[in-house]
Amino acid sequence: MNLILKASIIFLFISLNGFSQIAPNKYFIQFADKNGTPYSVSNPEQFLSLRAIQRRQNQNIAIVQNDLPINPTYIDSLKSLGLTIINKSKWLNGVQVYTTDTLLIDTISNLSFVQSYTKSHILKLQKNGQTQENIIVNLRNTAQTNNYYDYGQATNQITMLNGHILHNQGYRGNGIIISIFDAGFYKVDSMPAFDSLWTNNQILGSKDFVDGDTIVWDASTHGLAVLSTIGANMSGSFVGTAPEAKFYLFRTEDTGSELVVEEYNWLSAAEYADSLGTDLISTSLGYTVFDDNLTSHSYSDMDGNTTVITRAADIAASKGIIVVASAGNSGSSSWHFIGAPADADSILTVGAVDAYGNYASFSSTGPTYDGRVKPNVVAQGQSTTIIDAGGNVSAGNGTSFSCPVIAGLTACLWQSSPNLTNMQIIKAIEQSASKYSNPDSLFGYGIPDFAYANLILHGVDYNKTNTENLINVFPNPFVKNIYLEYYSTDTQFVYFKIFDIIGNIVYKSNTQVFADIYNKFYIDLSNLKSGIYFLNINTNNNIYTKKIIKK
Repeated sequence: MNLILKASIIFLFISLNGFSQIAPNKYFIQFADKNGTPYSVSNPEQFLSLRAIQRRQNQNIAIVQNDLPINPTYIDSLKSLGLTIINKSKWLNGVQVYTTDTLLIDTISNLSFVQSYTKSHILKLQKNGQTQENIIVNLRNTAQTNNYYDYGQATNQITMLNGHILHNQGYRGNGIIISIFDAGFYKVDSMPAFDSLWTNNQILGSKDFVDGDTIVWDASTHGLAVLSTIGANMSGSFVGTAPEAKFYLFRTEDTGSELVVEEYNWLSAAEYADSLGTDLISTSLGYTVFDDNLTSHSYSDMDGNTTVITRAADIAASKGIIVVASAGNSGSSSWHFIGAPADADSILTVGAVDAYGNYASFSSTGPTYDGRVKPNVVAQGQSTTIIDAGGNVSAGNGTSFSCPVIAGLTACLWQSSPNLTNMQIIKAIEQSASKYSNPDSLFGYGIPDFAYANLILHGVDYNKTNTENLINVFPNPFVKNIYLEYYSTDTQFVYFKIFDIIGNIVYKSNTQVFADIYNKFYIDLSNLKSGIYFLNINTNNNIYTKKIIKK
């Protein structure tokens, strides 16, 4: 059974308590149904943006009942009782409410549209340092390259994934919308490091699901560091992995009071991101152990179907969104396993390695409780280049940073194949990774190669160097000139010759080509007569021949 479909079906049959206390004076109320709703799946324009509808259509995803907003009559009824509505969830068919009137709360079960309930404990979450990464200043300088971008200190974390090759080919995140869920984006609205995002209108909006407003610039510095790994664009100093993408910035985490309400905040943010037409969610948050041991998540809960946030992540995936989540920073602790939502079965979970590709000891490990490979892949999360709270190029440790490094390049990869599904993109990333044939609990499928993943998506067998797909010649037939693309698996010198129909050499040259990239050439053949010719490419290992025709 398809993983996304499986996750959605399981979600329908595993019901939450209809009424739960999720923070002091805050409750989640689950409704019994959506009867009488004024919305219909046949008129999705009422509750989804055109972009969100198009995402579903592109991936043959039906609009179903959990897409429908909750019945506004139910909400009005709760308001009339004196309850304050904080956030809504159409996927769970419920609302977060605030009240100090415990007598009022005790009467809610008598409402016909409220699902029967039992109270749960107040839960306080411990994120094992996922938003407390150690910031390390003054990362080593790295050499400049001849790439489209001069990445500065970020060179290693991008080139180890062959992300620079996607950028060189023109895939830099343009046309992709990324929503980042975090604890706050301190001074992102004023720091010079993010000027390019504001100048180019790449920040599409923000929302605070903790305080209920749109101001996310006065909370945690964690989100600004996360955003910088994707969106920074300071040539020669620091360039992120998708500097041309557009962003929504959502605060779901309250670092001042670590409570289970944050999972519900995440759920509401995911629904909102979906409705806006988000393509990709990047989240560097994780949940494992509660302060109250009686209500802590256990390893058995890491089965892809139990926690609220994990189910929310899988439903987001079922809507065609790619969800990229950090594995967690518990690798050296007694827990050591991934947290939630990293256990979700239809998302891309990211662990951490150092600059040399070695396992970072803090990176949370797999597998999931039900035996699935997690993390899916790894990237540099030790001494990752970031922007710090002072607006300086620095470095930080944590899967909080390896996650967005992968998220940005995933956006670039999807830009190269926009008609493919989210699961096809994730699968290609896994197939490209260094340990795909022998995954383990530390690296998952390993360090991905995004240039290779791009070839996989375009039907090129990377391991067969004699395939004709490694050479593109266009236009063909041509009038005056041709453009030649050659994908080389090695850095080497190659020799080009063009023969006429009787075997005479009419053109020859030689040049150096570089590994793991489509090397592009322009050849002026305006002096040739009309007719049939043969282009010969001689490499270290093969000789290729292409027929070309001049009009």
